Amino acid sequence: MLKTHSCGQLRRTDIGSQVVLAGWVHRRRDHGGLIFIDLRDREGVVQIVFNPQKSPEPYQLADELRNEYVIRIWGEVVLRPEGTENPALPTGEIEVLVERMEILNKAETPPFYINKDVEVDENLRLEYRYLDLRRERMQRNIKARHLVVNFMREFLNNKGFLEIETPILIKSTPEGARDYLVPSRLYPGSFYALPQSPQQLKQLLMVAGFEKYYQIAKCFRDEDTRADRQPEFTQLDIEMSFVEEDDVMLLTEELLTRLVEGFFPDYKLKKPFPRIRYAEAMARYGSDKPDIRFGLEMSDLSDILVSSSFPVFSRSLANGGCIKGIALPGCGDYSRRSIDELTNLAKDSGGGGLVTISLDKTLNSIEDLTMSAVKSSAARYLAVDEVRLMAKRLGASGGDLILILAGDVSTVNRALGALRLEMGRRLELARPGELAFAFVVDFPLFNWNQELGRWESMHHPFTSPREEDLSLLVTTPEKVRGRHYDIVLNGYEIGGGSIRIHKGDLQREVFHILGYEDKEIDDLFGHLIKAFNYGAPPHGGIALGIDRLLMTLLGEETIRDVIAFPKNQNARDLLFGSPAPVKDEQLKELHLRLETS
Repeated sequence: MLKTHSCGQLRRTDIGSQVVLAGWVHRRRDHGGLIFIDLRDREGVVQIVFNPQKSPEPYQLADELRNEYVIRIWGEVVLRPEGTENPALPTGEIEVLVERMEILNKAETPPFYINKDVEVDENLRLEYRYLDLRRERMQRNIKARHLVVNFMREFLNNKGFLEIETPILIKSTPEGARDYLVPSRLYPGSFYALPQSPQQLKQLLMVAGFEKYYQIAKCFRDEDTRADRQPEFTQLDIEMSFVEEDDVMLLTEELLTRLVEGFFPDYKLKKPFPRIRYAEAMARYGSDKPDIRFGLEMSDLSDILVSSSFPVFSRSLANGGCIKGIALPGCGDYSRRSIDELTNLAKDSGGGGLVTISLDKTLNSIEDLTMSAVKSSAARYLAVDEVRLMAKRLGASGGDLILILAGDVSTVNRALGALRLEMGRRLELARPGELAFAFVVDFPLFNWNQELGRWESMHHPFTSPREEDLSLLVTTPEKVRGRHYDIVLNGYEIGGGSIRIHKGDLQREVFHILGYEDKEIDDLFGHLIKAFNYGAPPHGGIALGIDRLLMTLLGEETIRDVIAFPKNQNARDLLFGSPAPVKDEQLKELHLRLETS
């Protein structure tokens, strides 16, 4: 090694030691004839001192040093003079008096500050990712990722799981998102696909008798990016034989609880993790990934307004829709402009017109409510008893603002759920420092695609229906519940899993409902169904999104800040400049020709 110690390793107990350090110039300061350098490596920062009286040659050389130069120094660890200690640094009691120095490499002026946590355009950060990764925050995030993944491995190893790698080049099968395709040179016109997940592979490992499998798996999906999504991502993939839902969920809860308590002890963790039925999550929160750190729950007001003469309400109920609302505490004095913002937010989420009711802050009791305490554009259509009942159901009081949406159930849930999240953020209702995990269960097995006129899997086609719903598969598939469970954290879905289908005839029947003919089933999934006919055990599992989990635990706004080399929001790699054109010779080898539209 070119050094005897790491910069962040030295302490008061090292005083008098001769050390060799190597790292980057973090900061430079000239004081009273002395040159002070904060020297940085992966483990931290230490102050080194160049004294012209004691070591004139390194002092002269130090005059050349600029930020991000790479240097090696030889020197003695000494106590800092009284009053110059830096309690913000673990090495703040000592410094190294330099006796010799070597400049290992010079550096151009970086395009952004590395020694300051300042706002930098993300595309610039990604173009110079190797510099961005030197910054303290990013070093912390990548180290935390290592520790978390290592803990996951140790936890599952101790539970008797085997880590098994699965192929990256597989067959393209419909599993929900677009595949990334890889053309084959040896088989013209044929393609591999990058796996959206190791779903079928891990099921085949269960058929193979391994019983407990896990993998830190790379997954690929060609879909639009956003803050919590990337074209390639990493998940902890788990599968077990001879288990039911509780077995998988309890294992997951234990893993996450021990992870948080061991590595993120400052968080307040709600446990045990609650379990929320899908229908309940949609009804109360308008989302299948609810943020349960705050209330602001939605309530159905349809029965209260069933006789309303307000056209928006009556028309929605006549068309089989619903009327729902939430109460915003202390927002009764919102301006017209603020209410317009909320209305636009509802529209952006697909909702129609937003009806608002402001309750005067002088109102002491809902029982005493009169229409003089009500301000609403729909006031002339509302009876005082209706407003009173709505306020009671929503838990509203004087000074609150009631938001009401009417329409089809799914649209109202989605739009009102978006308003709930936005107002929870604006009003800072989520308790700081709290992690609210929850399992969402009892999902429908199928959902109807109106545009395509066919059934689709709510999650994927390998999820087993509940035993008591098997008789409904052919007659009323919309009533069939899947043995699926998602785990959510603070409004993010961080994982999902299910008990799988393990019998070939049932798997084929599900594919039929999804619109596949037998020949297509055999072409796409024949390998899996054949395997089920050779003694497949009951099995199930879960996959946890490592990127999303770390993003939340580290308090980041995007998963790009917990991945070493991510793509940007437009799925482009600005460091390598990909995706990029390739030479005609390469296309010719792959028997491909580009056509421009």
